[in-house]
Amino acid sequence: MRTPGTLPDVVVVGGGIVGTAVAWRAVEAGLTVVLLDPSPGDGATHAAAGMLAPVSESWFGESALARLGLAGLAAWPRFAADLLRATGLGSGLRETGTLVAAYDADDVAHLRRWLALHAELGVQPDELTGAQARRREPLLGHHVAGAAWVPGDHVADPRATRAALDVALHAHPRAAVVQRAAVRLERDRGAVVGVLDEAGTLHRAGAVVLAAGWRSGELVDVPVRPVRGQTLRLDAPPGSAPGHVVRGRVQGRPVYVVPREPGTGSGPGTTAEHREVVVGATSEEGPDDHRPSAGGVFALLRDARALVPALDEAAFVEATLRARPATPDNLPLVGPTATPGLHLATGHHRGGVLLAPLTAEAVVAGLTGAALPDALRVADPDRFAPVLEGA
Repeated sequence: MRTPGTLPDVVVVGGGIVGTAVAWRAVEAGLTVVLLDPSPGDGATHAAAGMLAPVSESWFGESALARLGLAGLAAWPRFAADLLRATGLGSGLRETGTLVAAYDADDVAHLRRWLALHAELGVQPDELTGAQARRREPLLGHHVAGAAWVPGDHVADPRATRAALDVALHAHPRAAVVQRAAVRLERDRGAVVGVLDEAGTLHRAGAVVLAAGWRSGELVDVPVRPVRGQTLRLDAPPGSAPGHVVRGRVQGRPVYVVPREPGTGSGPGTTAEHREVVVGATSEEGPDDHRPSAGGVFALLRDARALVPALDEAAFVEATLRARPATPDNLPLVGPTATPGLHLATGHHRGGVLLAPLTAEAVVAGLTGAALPDALRVADPDRFAPVLEGA
């Protein structure tokens, strides 16, 4: 723990994968940090499947986001290795590639438009027939009409990663984790100098990093909004989980199936061969009420088993709804702002897990006066500077 009475260098507001990654990299860089969150890890991180998929996620008009995602993916191996060395705990990083499936002829037409886009980005997934796709992934349904193989899109386990980060922070002498909600930013002559928590304690610091997901907008006037998404978790016995991430479209509806490693199953009767499988994800504007809908659960199960029929053998374990933080241009807000003392690490929408290591690197660079990674210039909060200056 830091010495009582000393002023920490940084208060990080938000204990999801982004906030905890920022806090950990900050203490590793020699800063003293207070992390403030009433329920660390219970936001969007808790629902996320953990796909590291800048190619699979990309679409027309999002080339800047795709290139940012590719840089985020490149930062993951070193981040995972450093975290393993620090804690002895894994992040669930699996470099297995992703199979993008198309269920019917219209879905194949959509897939081919998507494939044409990638020539512009300098990455070219391989188009497969349905038969070729089933040879790569034998559990793929026989009605799947076509597919593409994306060898560079991988997956991590957000819950495992955040748990490892939590261990790293609690063990670090320069870190403190306070399980309380932030209610107000403290200001002095226009600068942000600390955070007031729900118990009335003022946490003064040299800088504040706002990494509270969509709730960041409750503390400062930034353009982030909640976009709800629900995921399902299944316990798959041997022979019922695919070996790769399978994502795609079923009659125009997007769905993904993300298998974990063997031994990650849960519940009565599980063995070392059982796997957790995450199915997702819905996407809708609306409040973050943590209440999955019956229709959403049904739609995800229907479309997931259309791609991977063997999932019928899996046990239903959990349905989770959380809201992702989205911005008007779908790019995050990362780095120092026009308000002195205030740094942002929010607005990651679908890319929070993918971009957490790169975001942490960038925020620490901003805190220490170093140059931010070139890839994150598109996420500069100054593009919304008039909003921040009026906060």
